[in-house]
Amino acid sequence: MKKTISQLVLDVFKIGFFPTKTTRKSDLARLISRLRPKSTGIKLIRLGPEGDGGYLVPDDFEGIEACFSPGVSDSSDFELACANRGMKVFMADYSVDGPAITHENFSFIKKYVGATTSDNFMTINDWVRNSPISPTSDLLLQIDIEGYEYEAFLSMPDELLKRFRVIVVEFHRLHHLWSAPFYRLASSAFAKILQTHSCVHLHPNNCRSSFYMQGIEIPRVMEFTFLRNDRFEDYSYESSFPHPLDSDNTKKTPIRLPECWYGSRSETLAALYSEIQVITGTHF
Repeated sequence: MKKTISQLVLDVFKIGFFPTKTTRKSDLARLISRLRPKSTGIKLIRLGPEGDGGYLVPDDFEGIEACFSPGVSDSSDFELACANRGMKVFMADYSVDGPAITHENFSFIKKYVGATTSDNFMTINDWVRNSPISPTSDLLLQIDIEGYEYEAFLSMPDELLKRFRVIVVEFHRLHHLWSAPFYRLASSAFAKILQTHSCVHLHPNNCRSSFYMQGIEIPRVMEFTFLRNDRFEDYSYESSFPHPLDSDNTKKTPIRLPECWYGSRSETLAALYSEIQVITGTHF
């Protein structure tokens, strides 16, 4: 049977080659170490259903005026939980005509979220600016927009990013971090978030398998929870996964968070490859 171009490219990926320049292993290891989840002393709770559409977030909602949730699926239980806590909830998605359920605190706009504003797209900045909320209040962002998340964050003004006390985002195509051009885009988005926020939880989405290359295992799709740094003072690093409240997204084979993303191994990887690079002058 003849293979399609996409299948052939995937075969090339599986043996460790990319049709672009490959990311240095030391750079990728350092990025993973920076995303190592922190325990801030604020309890994580689950908002939304078991399975897909539910997320672990810090129990720190008092004073959050609104939730912005681009990417509407067939479950709106996360948004309902926010609305039941008194938040205004703003949802957006051009591919559907509205949320799965209704609530008096819900507002919906039929547009995608991306890097520019046009007939079918809008930036998060324009969306928030045109919404009936206070110009200075704290907000919550839950974003699942199938790969557009990177450009959405990069196009977001720093002042708006700081307003989001909690950010929950599903990052897609993470195995492409091995591709140097994609790594530059994605690592810039992560670096922007990490200027003001820290990762407090990671959960692989088992809709796709993990990708293993050069000793680093990367879930292809993963849910990240970030908390703004001013919400905590002391922290330690999480050393046990999965969290008791984690739930598989699908009925496919479960995926555990690879150890290189948490615990001491993430630090060891980054330090080891940096040291080897300095000693040998070799890029990985």
